[in-house]
Amino acid sequence: MKRRKFLYLGGLSVGLGLSCSNKAVNPKAIEDQTRAEESPSISGESSNLDTSTAPTGFDAPQKGDVRLFVISDLNSQYGAVTYRSGVEQAIQLIPDWDPDIVICAGDMVAGQSLSLSSSQVAAMWQGFDQKIFNPIRSFGLPYAFTIGNHDASSFKGLDGKYMYETDRIETNKYWSDKNPGLDFVDRYKFPFSYSFTHKDIYYLTWDASSATVSNEDWTWAAQNLASEVAQSAKMRIVVGHLPLYAVSQGRDRPGEILSKADQLRSLLEQNSVHTYICGHHHVYYPGKAGKIEMLHCGALGSGPRSWLDSVKPPIHTLTIVDVDLASQTTQYTTYDMGTKKTISLAQVPRLLVGPNGREIRRDLTLEDLTPKELDQKHIKSH
Repeated sequence: MKRRKFLYLGGLSVGLGLSCSNKAVNPKAIEDQTRAEESPSISGESSNLDTSTAPTGFDAPQKGDVRLFVISDLNSQYGAVTYRSGVEQAIQLIPDWDPDIVICAGDMVAGQSLSLSSSQVAAMWQGFDQKIFNPIRSFGLPYAFTIGNHDASSFKGLDGKYMYETDRIETNKYWSDKNPGLDFVDRYKFPFSYSFTHKDIYYLTWDASSATVSNEDWTWAAQNLASEVAQSAKMRIVVGHLPLYAVSQGRDRPGEILSKADQLRSLLEQNSVHTYICGHHHVYYPGKAGKIEMLHCGALGSGPRSWLDSVKPPIHTLTIVDVDLASQTTQYTTYDMGTKKTISLAQVPRLLVGPNGREIRRDLTLEDLTPKELDQKHIKSH
């Protein structure tokens, strides 16, 4: 507790920017796993308990070279200026995990309703400022994020104009004078699309707040991911709200997943992106498609969901990602925030098949799947 108070009082005086490495590293084969089921091939990792840290009552994972505190979908009902108590409690516990950066995969406020006025949308962002952003920055931590559909959807009507233009205007206005503590490489269309580096990792955030990544963003992302600063980093991570492939009940339909998913994945693969972090489907899934790992963040706010073709009850989650820069691997520790228990791989489906493609659990390969699994088709959610 003393550590938390110290970090809190440290405030914004803590230095945040770190430049990326100048040495290029060729990506190695993906061999990541979760803490809950550590494979023998990684058993030689340090077990120094002094670097294992978590709040009281939570399993404490071994800290890597870089620790990410990853959350998503924080909002409540349309127009809400407050958050469920579980969200606020999780934010206050952040220092106990001793992360290096906080990442949010979108839906920080509860917009996307044409009945909300400019003043109401602005009030939601002020609620976010008070309950989420200011506490995180007061801990001395950088805050990276992607814009979600409830923050400022990029969906356009037949006239070519943004359907939720008020949301876009107020979101841009809120972030115009905020300092998230990031070492920007390209501010581009901040807060909607931008890139930055932190502790030898290159991050790119694109506007995936609707099913379409614009041609402009696509071209910009391709150029940035291929740049020297991106390719000289020890790892590359892309963050967007909508996922490429469906993983949850009720979200396996057009508009809830990114269009041209295979082409977008190919873009990431060509540029040796390690992980795509996304939200929107409100269920945790540590997936993999092709060469790309997919961290689907569960909802910390209202409306958690179940996996496709699953009858298990939905849960609120958050994920700690520990990065080993030398091996270019990541370790997930994901918590059921209702019970404080760690979610093991055994609790997670081996395979999820959506309408536009499939993902396998990231500890598996296609060779691990049974003939029945390989032949599995998409079963539309009920």
